[in-house]
Amino acid sequence: MSNASKSSLFRSLHTPARPLALANAWDVASARVIEAAGATAIATTSAGVAWSLGAPDGDRVPRGPVLDAIARIASAVTVPVTADIEGGYGQNPAEVAETVTRVLEAGVVGINIEDGTRSPGTLVDRLAAARGAAQRADVDLFVNARIDTYLLGLGDPATRLQDTLERARSYIDAGADGIFVPGVTDPGVIKDLAAGLTVPLNIMAGPGTVPADELGALGVARVSLGSSVAQAAYAVARHAALELHRVGGYDHLRQTIDYPELNSLFTATR
Repeated sequence: MSNASKSSLFRSLHTPARPLALANAWDVASARVIEAAGATAIATTSAGVAWSLGAPDGDRVPRGPVLDAIARIASAVTVPVTADIEGGYGQNPAEVAETVTRVLEAGVVGINIEDGTRSPGTLVDRLAAARGAAQRADVDLFVNARIDTYLLGLGDPATRLQDTLERARSYIDAGADGIFVPGVTDPGVIKDLAAGLTVPLNIMAGPGTVPADELGALGVARVSLGSSVAQAAYAVARHAALELHRVGGYDHLRQTIDYPELNSLFTATR
């Protein structure tokens, strides 16, 4: 499938009728496992990628190794890939544009870029830079702008919904194709967010969140698991190690992917 076809397909997958379900990957192995499970697209998790590289999350990992990891993931799967690039891995819009250019060269058709604790104006400038880089590369890049007002508890709770929607509108004006609001689980708030947007809404889900089809009924077009899949995988490693070291047991290894099945996922990449 050409990159143009992947871009078109990826856009079409954003619909509340059947929200795009993304179990975020952090390396080639997790991406291939997720694709083999029936995923229609692959999204990376910046936290998972950073941890796999031995670095903390939060714009504190070198750009080069992250982009290399994203490129390996994109080349190992056949479905569209969208990459979490945190704040853009740059100190200014020009560096963010360079990041986006390199991501596009890897065959990625979507990005997530976040505001965090930065001023909304800073992300507006970075979104414009990302859109400009995509236009110069002649790629129909899906730009998903992440708003961290709820995740980080920013601002006055009484006005947080309105503040979030105001940020969203400014990000859309700057070139965002979708809005990602992690940290929201209340169905009423989710419904209000979706109703207040003119682009697809992305929600981060996990235990306690209503099922994906119910999120779709609220107006959500995209559901992500974020770093939780990586966290769950590392939890298995910890539980297995603790059991072995403390009691000499192995029960935490009962639920695995059979060796031949897992190994077969990589024959096409040799």
